[in-house]
Amino acid sequence: MPIINRIAGFHNEMIEWRHDIHSNPELAYQEKKTAKKVAALLKDFGVDEVVEGIGGTGVVGVIKNGEGKKVALRADMDALPIREANQCDHVSNNDGVMHACGHDGHTTMLLGAAKYLAETRKFKGQVILVFQPAEEGFAGAKAMIDDGLFEKFPADSIYGMHNMPGLETGHLRVAPGPMMAAADNFDIKISGKGAHGAMPEDSIDPIVCGSALVQAIQSLVSRNSDPKKTLVVSVTKFNSGHAYNVIPDYAELSGTIRYFDQETGKFIRKKFPKIVEDLCATYGAKAEVDYKEGYPPTINENTSSEFALKVAKEVAGSNASDQQMPMMGSEDFSYFLQEKPGAYAWIGNGNSASLHNPSYDFNDDNLPIGASFLARIAENKLL
Repeated sequence: MPIINRIAGFHNEMIEWRHDIHSNPELAYQEKKTAKKVAALLKDFGVDEVVEGIGGTGVVGVIKNGEGKKVALRADMDALPIREANQCDHVSNNDGVMHACGHDGHTTMLLGAAKYLAETRKFKGQVILVFQPAEEGFAGAKAMIDDGLFEKFPADSIYGMHNMPGLETGHLRVAPGPMMAAADNFDIKISGKGAHGAMPEDSIDPIVCGSALVQAIQSLVSRNSDPKKTLVVSVTKFNSGHAYNVIPDYAELSGTIRYFDQETGKFIRKKFPKIVEDLCATYGAKAEVDYKEGYPPTINENTSSEFALKVAKEVAGSNASDQQMPMMGSEDFSYFLQEKPGAYAWIGNGNSASLHNPSYDFNDDNLPIGASFLARIAENKLL
């Protein structure tokens, strides 16, 4: 069963929606115009219930057809603080803000599925359409959950998707287990003792201490964690000092920690501060550690993944598979998967610029494919 003919029939409408959203990008929790457009379209489609303001600027629509199970489909709406480099007709009108991650396409694919499902209603139960704000680092999924999303709109399962540059256009990938990593961050302040650069004996040098620390925390990966489990520890900032001949009295380090396994997360949150504090103490310095727990890993539930893969093959045939390695990026769809069984899929964006790149643009050829996949998820789940 390939792309749904009815959805292919309004492909040009979807392109118009996507280009309008792309031209008017909005940052996290500022997606007011986008949310209003989404809500207005859902009402035009005949969606039974449309509620705005969930989790700030989120929109939820419900399509009903008798008694039955309830499946949620999710798309993210926010843009990024990036100045667009494209010269297309639908270039961003908001200088310094652009849809560099394809959320305009994700929103449009779910709108396309909503239009079709509201027209045909070839299912029994409820389809819950979740248009989420603030995925880009501001945990809009968690905000919607905390705002009572699943109390107000109970769902038995939830599904979402994201485009992937480099994967052939329209190819679908979904697999059980980890799809994306957790993303924790850390800030460290090392307090030492400043001195003249020519008199290091009078100092407690925070730069020497910090340099040793950069190496020491890699032992978390090489000597403390299970080598069969993925763990990345990256120091991405090291700031200290202002003069050639002055040893400063402090240094500041920051970075990110990525992993797929929740047990690894528990281990790292306990072990990381101890290594930092103990290492700094050996140099006579003091350390202040601010460990920020970020998005949890995105882990697909097994049965839901098998179901989603079956649907993907119905839509994309041999272009659908479960041959997808987990990625070290993060995604707040993970919060939904902590609450409900479900799966997160990839759709190929072709030979485009990478995500978060000023030359990126969503591939419009994906729109009917992704919309068909989401629509079939609902129809097959709600038989």
